[in-house]
Amino acid sequence: MTGSGPEDLSGFSLSELFRIETENQTVVLTEGLLALEADSSDSRWLEGLMRAAHSLKGASRIADRESGVKIAHAMEDCFVRAQKEQKGIESERIERLLQGVDILTAISRVADADVAQWEIDHQAQIDSIIQSLSAPLDELRARRDAAPAAAPVSAASDAPAAPAEDEGARVRTDAAGRTVRVRADSLNRLLGFAAESMVGSRWLDRFSEAFHGLSRLHEKLAESIEHLREISAGAAAGHLDSQLTAIIDKDVEFATALRERFLDLDRFNRRTVDLSTRLYQEVLASRMRPFSDGIEGMPRMVRDTARSLGKEVALEVVGRSTTVDRDILEKLEAPLAHLLRNAVDHGIEAPDERLRRGKASQGTIRMEARHSAGMLLIVVSDDGGGIDTEAIRSKIISRALITSEAALRMSEPELLEFLFLPAFTTKDAVSEVSGRGVGLDVVKTMLREVGGIVRIASTIHVGTEFQLQLPLTLSVLRTLVAEIAGEAYAFPLSRIERVLRLPADAIESLEGRQHITVGEQQVGLVIASQLLELEPAGAGQSGDASVIVLGERKERYGLVVDRFLGEKELVIRPLDPLLGKIKDISAAALLEDGSPVLIIDTDDLIRSIENLAAVGRLSQVTRNEAVKQKSVLVVDDSLTVRELERKLLDSHGYRVEVAVDGADGWNAARAGSYDLIVTDVDMPRLDGIELVKRIRGDARLKITPVIIVSYKDREEDRQRGLEAGADYYLTKGSFQDDSLLRAVADLIGEAAD
Repeated sequence: MTGSGPEDLSGFSLSELFRIETENQTVVLTEGLLALEADSSDSRWLEGLMRAAHSLKGASRIADRESGVKIAHAMEDCFVRAQKEQKGIESERIERLLQGVDILTAISRVADADVAQWEIDHQAQIDSIIQSLSAPLDELRARRDAAPAAAPVSAASDAPAAPAEDEGARVRTDAAGRTVRVRADSLNRLLGFAAESMVGSRWLDRFSEAFHGLSRLHEKLAESIEHLREISAGAAAGHLDSQLTAIIDKDVEFATALRERFLDLDRFNRRTVDLSTRLYQEVLASRMRPFSDGIEGMPRMVRDTARSLGKEVALEVVGRSTTVDRDILEKLEAPLAHLLRNAVDHGIEAPDERLRRGKASQGTIRMEARHSAGMLLIVVSDDGGGIDTEAIRSKIISRALITSEAALRMSEPELLEFLFLPAFTTKDAVSEVSGRGVGLDVVKTMLREVGGIVRIASTIHVGTEFQLQLPLTLSVLRTLVAEIAGEAYAFPLSRIERVLRLPADAIESLEGRQHITVGEQQVGLVIASQLLELEPAGAGQSGDASVIVLGERKERYGLVVDRFLGEKELVIRPLDPLLGKIKDISAAALLEDGSPVLIIDTDDLIRSIENLAAVGRLSQVTRNEAVKQKSVLVVDDSLTVRELERKLLDSHGYRVEVAVDGADGWNAARAGSYDLIVTDVDMPRLDGIELVKRIRGDARLKITPVIIVSYKDREEDRQRGLEAGADYYLTKGSFQDDSLLRAVADLIGEAAD
């Protein structure tokens, strides 16, 4: 049976156990066989099919069902043979295998006293199935064509029905097959709320009848008006007045009744909202466990770790009774244990060192859990030595993670972010506790999985604090819903840094990439419809731009959407696993009006942005334009030259994108579509001559015009460039005399069609 919890099966007979086992295993067999029938090359199912058949063979033998043993054995041989030959199972044989499943199901339902007679009655069919499972394919097809359609196999009609499964023996499991323990009082409250909800829903019948009455009243009003119209032409004034008075009275009656019904509707709506809220909170409470349940072994772990390092450490836990979603609590165990070990080893100083600094010899680690602003907040802090950011800077430089110049310019918060890199540690020596290459990345990875974030604050010689912010539950998500290309998409609020409405003049451009300034940092702009591969709702942006700032520090991007639709709490609905991982999407939900909305996978989206940025394929935010611009790719390793060429061409109406060297230019050329490529010669990784040769050797790119602009002005250099396939070879002094602009216009025409 499904489930990992204890099951009391002592009251079942052997035949009943066999029936239960058969019911479970035949589900596996049927599912696998149908999957193979749809795709015979999908061999992943064979292992499970073999196990199911093998289990049924053993169960049949124990239950003294000899026919079941033979059928299951023949099926197992068929699956083993298919796996060895790696050629799948023919559809004809799958049909016979499904008949074998029917035989096994039927025989499991036959009472012990009737088994012998049942097997005699069905022996011919059983033998036929067993023989066909090992017969050559041609023979199998011949049998199929010659034989009449087989009648479905069933237990004998006069056989006593197998007893119904004892409800008390069934194990309640969740979708993952794990036993769910729910308190009895919680279940009672759930049942009470469900009953109240059912009774309340019947009120809708009376409400519907009331509105039918309003409809009939309105019909009478319409009849009166029509009657008035018919008689108004020749009626006396007094008679007309009486008719109008009657109509007005009916109108007042109608308005009063309508107002009362709407008051009823308002009361019902408030009751329904209150009831659904209470029901949700109670269901959520049944999933919640106290924070203390997930940290039972941590005080002992802190004590043992401290002793192994010769330190004195006390662990204080605040908020033990804070309720945490059980799934989140399970995921928290490893990250919290790592943070605590980190605090003992990296944070808390040795007793003599603490005494020299005027501290108590015993260090303190404090772990607090609380609810804050609709989120779960967990803070792990210590009063230790703090994080030496200069040691991090030195490690970054020694490992060549970035250039020395960039490392020296980094702020303290930026340096602390490196602690979350996989295998990053400031320890030089490997011990049982530290330096093993298991860094704080495990913490950040877990938080990203559940849509949370982590922040670090540290003061040297004072201490360090890690703040973990997580959703209260994995079933409901707080989101910002935005419209992109006419469709609604939801962004987890916990991953949004801010939202902005920006005028056009707030968007700046550098090296062909647009950005905005947020605080003191430049944040690159990205068009959401391009990332999600959607057709833009319009030709360009009009008015202010709606921007969602995503990411953290160095990985921040401004995502341009059509408009904001508001903040909403959504019930998460997982995507069908048959769809696999959908790029940039994590789940789905329904809005209040029943329309579907896709939930953005923020980390996946940021990776997509980085991939597009790496090949220079990010589209630009444009205002509505009536003409199509010609596009030019500028490739040069000099920032000054790149910007000069970009501004020159941009000022004359061309759409310009840039690449920082030959390799970057080659990637951009292959990924994009350009009317012209302008390149330098001397560049790292791939020089301009080789770049031109690759362009001319590519089936798609070979017709793209190329201009070389170089400081080298010797005739042999010019000849070498032209022989490689360049259409023009210009010197970098050509910016002053318009030679570059004339060459561009000569090759691709003016900037706009």
